[in-house]
Amino acid sequence: MSSVTSQITAMRNETAIAQSHQERTTGMKNDSNMFLTLMLKQLENQDPTEPTDNTEWLSQLAQYSSLEQMSQMNSGLENCAKYINAMYEDMTLNSEITQTLSMIGKDVTLKIPNKDDPKNPNIINGEVTEASFESGSGQIKVNGEYYSIENVVSIREK
Repeated sequence: MSSVTSQITAMRNETAIAQSHQERTTGMKNDSNMFLTLMLKQLENQDPTEPTDNTEWLSQLAQYSSLEQMSQMNSGLENCAKYINAMYEDMTLNSEITQTLSMIGKDVTLKIPNKDDPKNPNIINGEVTEASFESGSGQIKVNGEYYSIENVVSIREK
């Protein structure tokens, strides 16, 4: 009977620990808390004259262990995905900076949308004399005006 009491105490401790970490995790952890609670209830309500088979308990504990490992792996994959996304954003920004800077000194053709006549955009030709990144994206200075690199249609060597 003392082994059942120690198992119940251990399960209560694990449940308390799992619940204290619940705020930091997602739905998988909630499932593991439910799993531990169910196991604890099974222990508390089992018939003392016919205790549950040890192999069944070991099987359930193995399932719990697998659930915990999957939860930790999921958390690790989420962190990895965030890291890769941050790297991609940095690479994209660096690419845009490099692309914008490479236009300095070259002749470009820009197609600027015309608000009055959307079917006939304004075409501007000129040399890129300066680059800027103040607005969050690459801007080039052509004929004394700044334009977004999104408006560039062609680039030519001088």
